[in-house]
Amino acid sequence: MASIEFVQVTKSFDKHVIIDNLNLTIEDGKFTVLVGPSGCGKTTLLRMIAGLDPQTSGKVLIDGKDVTSIAPGKRGVAMVFQNYAIYPTMSVRENIEFGLKNNKVGKEERTRLVESISATVGLQNYLDRKPSTLSGGQRQRVALARAMVKKPSVFLMDEPLSNLDAKLRVQMRLELIEMHKKLGSTFVFVTHDQVEAMSMADTIVLMNQGEIQQEAPPDVIYREPSNLFVAQFIGSPPMNVGDLGIDGVKFAFRPESAVLSEQPGDFHFSINGVIATREMLGSETIYQVRAEEHSYMVKCTEDLFTVDQKIHLGVDASKIYLFGADEKRIHDDHVRYTDYMRALRGLSHG
Repeated sequence: MASIEFVQVTKSFDKHVIIDNLNLTIEDGKFTVLVGPSGCGKTTLLRMIAGLDPQTSGKVLIDGKDVTSIAPGKRGVAMVFQNYAIYPTMSVRENIEFGLKNNKVGKEERTRLVESISATVGLQNYLDRKPSTLSGGQRQRVALARAMVKKPSVFLMDEPLSNLDAKLRVQMRLELIEMHKKLGSTFVFVTHDQVEAMSMADTIVLMNQGEIQQEAPPDVIYREPSNLFVAQFIGSPPMNVGDLGIDGVKFAFRPESAVLSEQPGDFHFSINGVIATREMLGSETIYQVRAEEHSYMVKCTEDLFTVDQKIHLGVDASKIYLFGADEKRIHDDHVRYTDYMRALRGLSHG
């Protein structure tokens, strides 16, 4: 196990700065997920840890040791790629023991390790098969087993589930969570999928344009977003946002926080609208409510309304978020918070 620390790290490609003066500590033994849109710098961070793309300036520490001048193979990390990167001409067994052979591990020890690791990832019945005969999930397990057999202190995973179908992704998420519990190693997992981040992480590091927007456990990042980008990136459907009309302030609420009813209720924010679209997803239904020039997404556990039906939408004060012109969160201790909330009530009609 090992902690990872970025100290004033900058990374540039052809004079284009991708990461600028970043500081980050990834805790020992935790499942940390780096998440954000394409091009935000999350894979760049992962590759700096691995030593594949060294930082332009600053330090990367693993377990307190500066690894800047240490070769990738000597860092005690193992990387699992999106495309598995397994050898098609080798059997599963040969793929798993490839690194052990390179490191001159004896045959008996190799056999013991391969048998043990393959049992952990459910591959013991596939050791003599070629990768081409395996499913996507099984090939992903081969890549994981090949990483595990090195007994690394850090597992680095770059979108390892993105090539799998939806059902298999869910299964592999659960398997990775269980594997992390068994191994107790430091996992650093890169994804652009906020559902993967929310379901797997001990800590989420949400990035945008090379900067950390927020670093927190999933429940905190969901309930207490630090800025508008975080609020809208995490959650599905995204948070509803509207203009307050004062000081560039915006108000926002999550789709599941709104209440739909045929009769108006006593809410801090309430509007009349019409159901524009309806998506029935089994255990929940997502409605798009059109109100004058705005549309709001609402997530309900019951399927009670139909398209074109007139409706009342209400949100309690405790479910409202406010964001300033700088897009940072405005909390209830802000000097003008009460004024803004009063103005929001004034926007309501119904």
